[in-house]
Amino acid sequence: MDQLVSTHWLAEALGAPDLRILDATSFLPGTPRDPQAEYLAAHIPGALFLDLSNLKDDSDPRPSMVPTNEQFAARMAQLGVGKDDRIIVYDNSPLTSSGRAWWLLRLFGATQIAILDGGMQRWLAEQRPTESGEGPAPTPASFAARKDEAQVRTKADLIANIESCAAQVVDARGATRFTGEDPEPRPDMVSGHIPGSRNLPTGKMLDADGLWKRGEAMRATFAQAGVDLDQPLIMTCGSGVTACNLLFGAALIGKHDVTIYDGSWSEWGADPDTPKATGPA
Repeated sequence: MDQLVSTHWLAEALGAPDLRILDATSFLPGTPRDPQAEYLAAHIPGALFLDLSNLKDDSDPRPSMVPTNEQFAARMAQLGVGKDDRIIVYDNSPLTSSGRAWWLLRLFGATQIAILDGGMQRWLAEQRPTESGEGPAPTPASFAARKDEAQVRTKADLIANIESCAAQVVDARGATRFTGEDPEPRPDMVSGHIPGSRNLPTGKMLDADGLWKRGEAMRATFAQAGVDLDQPLIMTCGSGVTACNLLFGAALIGKHDVTIYDGSWSEWGADPDTPKATGPA
């Protein structure tokens, strides 16, 4: 199965016994939308609500931190998702939050994961069928989650990288948050970016039709942001969610030495001792 599937592909595959469809819609703090309410109102037939916003380590005060093996396994068991199922994730969010779901599933060992190209917006625009309500309870499944620690970077790693420049850091936030012109959506947090990082807003991963860029179009997007695809990359953002879209975009062009700084600016910007830069890259 490809990393991206079309709405046509998914429509043809609906009802397959090994297919699991997950609604991974999530929003920035303060957005006046409720992802669960929207799922209950209309979702792709057979889809289950991932509750991505709460798929995190509840014992960690930082937002959206990767859950523990036990927390992730428990959520997958509730959803009836096994490691070897064909898993399709989609969203209906300006964050393209399905990228985070794709990364988490891969991080914990799922073997067949794809993002629905165009997401719920394209599905609805094509007037494809939807369901409402909770739907039947899934059959519980076993998911032996084992987080790949090498795929996650820490604040200490990023501090060391400022000196070593061993990897290029790429920030998925909007340009005015990166430069420090606009305030952060979380309170009591300074603006700016990690020194030496490049800015590639997450929305640039998609074309004018809301589909993921491919091939030379994706390579050109990284190049225009000053990203050197010959270097290892560390992706960051506000809280580790949209950074995963940059990682997925890199994966689409065959680049895999890419990791996520999970604490991202919600950790870095809240620490008075970390260095910060403002202005363009």
